[in-house]
Amino acid sequence: MSKLRVLCFSLSLDGYGAGPSQSLENPLGLRGHELFNWFMPTRTWKHMQGQTGGETGVDDDVAAKGFENIGAWILGRNMFGPVRGPWPDENWKGWWGDEPPYHTPVFVLTHHPRPPLRMKGGTEFHFITDGIHAALKQATDAAGGKDIRLGGGTATIRQYLQARLIDDLHLAISPVLLGRGEHLLHGIDTHALGYHCERHVGSSKAIAHVFLRKGT
Repeated sequence: MSKLRVLCFSLSLDGYGAGPSQSLENPLGLRGHELFNWFMPTRTWKHMQGQTGGETGVDDDVAAKGFENIGAWILGRNMFGPVRGPWPDENWKGWWGDEPPYHTPVFVLTHHPRPPLRMKGGTEFHFITDGIHAALKQATDAAGGKDIRLGGGTATIRQYLQARLIDDLHLAISPVLLGRGEHLLHGIDTHALGYHCERHVGSSKAIAHVFLRKGT
């Protein structure tokens, strides 16, 4: 049975999942890239970029597991690009160039319709205008029994978390204080929603990898 999973989601010490003022120059908001200092040196990231080498160890292990058994993704619109409001045209095709790293169907939450977009490497973006439940149903159908990875951004994860639709959350706590931006858990009582910390492991670059799971 498919699970909805948040994997390798980086969080600052003060709880922010992205910096403020997202733009073409700053896809993760101001200083948001610092949240991924644990991920960028890994062998998994290097191979995704077509490079060789990279660090192994705990960080690489959890990064690699984040791509195992994934049959579909769900993204908020900001994870697809910086365009706001109605799509002016279909020229914007995402942050990643001609071959995005997903290699599966990807369901993008938006208020504005747009035709599906097929990219190299097996990624096909579908733009979902009727909410988080519709996106999850379509992603589950497309995943063929594999899991669905909820890639973010922060606001999208909050919506699914508050609806108690997420089965597992892997949060990588980075040794960074952003001070402002998009806070992940503010105002959300995760304990009351039935989530618990199943395990946590330390690493050389992240303070901890924390794995939360929803109770039955």
